[in-house]
Amino acid sequence: MIDLNLIWFILIAVLIIGYAVLDGFDLGVGIIHLFTKDEKEKRININAIGPVWDGNEVWLITAGGALFAAFPMVYATVFSSFYIALMLLLTALIMRAVSFEFRGKVESKSYKNIWDSAFGYGSLFISLLLCVAYGNILKGIPIDSNGIFRGSFIGLLNPYALLVGLTGVALFVMHGAVYMTAKTEGLQQERMIKWANGAWIVFISLYVITTLATFFYAKYLFDGITSNPLFWIFFLTLLISIALLPVQLKSGKYFRSFLISSLIVVSVIGLSAVSLFPYLTPSSIDLNYSLTAYNASSSQYTLKTMLIIALIGMPLVIAYTVYVYRIFKGKVEITEESY
Repeated sequence: MIDLNLIWFILIAVLIIGYAVLDGFDLGVGIIHLFTKDEKEKRININAIGPVWDGNEVWLITAGGALFAAFPMVYATVFSSFYIALMLLLTALIMRAVSFEFRGKVESKSYKNIWDSAFGYGSLFISLLLCVAYGNILKGIPIDSNGIFRGSFIGLLNPYALLVGLTGVALFVMHGAVYMTAKTEGLQQERMIKWANGAWIVFISLYVITTLATFFYAKYLFDGITSNPLFWIFFLTLLISIALLPVQLKSGKYFRSFLISSLIVVSVIGLSAVSLFPYLTPSSIDLNYSLTAYNASSSQYTLKTMLIIALIGMPLVIAYTVYVYRIFKGKVEITEESY
């Protein structure tokens, strides 16, 4: 039966998926940027994502705001549990953001290299931190019956969370490389195809290992999962998308490849969301201490009011996103005004 708690669980999942699809590729481009040597190719990397990266991050901010309003106990527990990680994440976000502007305003090669490193390592750090945090959510974090975090920052860097982190980084690199195949030409495009195919293999390998590891670290995620039709929809979409991606890349259909790569991201997060429900913050101490969509939500009146606001606001965000991408579609052209 659909209720307001379920609707808000789905809406937050949609916001996280929207962020992963949109910011995932520009984080991937940032990681690839670390290995780019040619100055013109570096500028193409930055200008390929320059007009859209800040709009992409709106989805992350919106997801955080929605979590705060709909599930305030979850927001408080997660943000206090991951406090140090979030401060590091914020530092990386700032470091990456300023590199866009400052790189284009210096002539010195040394300074350009510094901002290139800030852009690349910032992208890598953000990807890893977000995915490690997600791995901890899947595994469960040590919260007691009062929702108080009983762990440490070092404890969050456990093998399972790090494995999820590396899997996420591989996924974003693949997604970013596929995006760049649609934005580049010539030798750079050929290199992006190789990056996409290489990252595709690494992602599949890590995803299989992560799934096997989940049986040991978070077995509860599999409880009754096969009886949920959404599981089969996401699972089959994932399998088909993974099989189609290299075929589309080989045939030179790069925009279609990007859509398929986006479906892979949607399916991966969709599968985990279906497995998690109704848990939002599972407890590794005792699953009964977990914060769920039902014991950690705002009042029904708040959820209803927010839903009305969301139904007005989300179409505007989606329309703005579509408009920006239509304006900046096509191959990247470097001009004097470019970054």
